[in-house]
Amino acid sequence: MRLDAHQHFWRYSADTYAWIPRDAQALCCDRQPADLWPLLQECGLDGCVAVQAQQTEGETTCLLAHAAAQPWIRGVVGWLDMSSDACADQIAGRQGSALCGLRHVVQDEADGFLDAGQIDPGLQACANADLAYDLLIYPRQLPEALRLLDRHPNLRIVLDHAGKPAIADGGFDAWAPGVQALAQRPQLCCKISGLVTEADHARWDYATLRPYLDHLLTCFGPERLAFGSDWPVCGLAAAYQAWFRVVDTWSAAFSASERAALFGGTAVQWYQLKE
Repeated sequence: MRLDAHQHFWRYSADTYAWIPRDAQALCCDRQPADLWPLLQECGLDGCVAVQAQQTEGETTCLLAHAAAQPWIRGVVGWLDMSSDACADQIAGRQGSALCGLRHVVQDEADGFLDAGQIDPGLQACANADLAYDLLIYPRQLPEALRLLDRHPNLRIVLDHAGKPAIADGGFDAWAPGVQALAQRPQLCCKISGLVTEADHARWDYATLRPYLDHLLTCFGPERLAFGSDWPVCGLAAAYQAWFRVVDTWSAAFSASERAALFGGTAVQWYQLKE
């Protein structure tokens, strides 16, 4: 099963999705399953994992409804209040759905958020329910993330967008050691996603991204990497097909089993998806 492990759907409104720049024409519109499916087919992909883009239970319910209607949406990484002791009951209430993980947008939180343990009840609930947790952070938060992994050794964690290196600013050295340290924890895998939007949107090229991709390969190996488009956000810098070609070209020398892991197998394993 060949998968896009990270994309978003939404009904756009400026108030609901305040994080989207008002001048971002690629994002300031509805993005629904009918818009994505032709892109997946063109790139030879069989399905996707839909990820929350708004921190509301309502959006999670909507994504699960999409998955129920479209079998090619193989899983949903939703949002629930992970700071609440009721998170376990909320997860249980969605048993049998496509819910395969939860995410909190830690990148928008102040330094010290992860260390404070505010979402630890939800992290433990995910571990108990055999769900994954998507970790969305900036490089400055990598040390806190490492301590989080050590507090939750039995929780499968997926690093979104490779920890968001500041590629446009030449941020390799501020990012690379922290990612290398995280990768030593075997419960973590990493999405090859979001890199193109961290580069200069107008001037990025394959050579710009290659050192970051190669570092991730060295750190995680091909078996703990998962392709993700971050569609439609990738449209700020590249068409879906252009980003897919970057990853496809970069992984051309992988063995057949390594490419199978990158383009689906890792996501199936970490999210416990049904094939």
